[in-house]
Amino acid sequence: MLYLWIKAFHIVSVVCWFAGLFYLPRLFVYHAQSEDAISKERFSLMERKLYRGIMGPAMIATLIFGGWLIYLNPGIFSMGGWIHAKLTLVVLLIGYHHMCGAQVKRFARGENTRSHVFYRWFNEVPVLILLAIVILVVVKPF
Repeated sequence: MLYLWIKAFHIVSVVCWFAGLFYLPRLFVYHAQSEDAISKERFSLMERKLYRGIMGPAMIATLIFGGWLIYLNPGIFSMGGWIHAKLTLVVLLIGYHHMCGAQVKRFARGENTRSHVFYRWFNEVPVLILLAIVILVVVKPF
């Protein structure tokens, strides 16, 4: 029963983390398009609060609950290569998360050099990673 509770909290944490990973780059799009100081300050505040207040704690909770699930099921690594591929994607997602954090700081300092078009494409990265992770976990193709 404990395993199912941990799995439920892991899934909720993942949903919260991805909500932030989907929304923060969208804020970057709007921020890159903004021209007045008031809008730029408002977007910087929203980005900082989303990154630190929601995304960071959700990522940490995701990793804690996911690690706990692995601890309770150590044989998972012998169930196929899907878990290794999934964990590789999680590492890439953590890198993407930190890239977002670096961008939050650049925007706050007024040092953004990228266009809104870049951020529209940047916003698609977590979608592709989520798609791959869900397929790996549900289908277990290898």
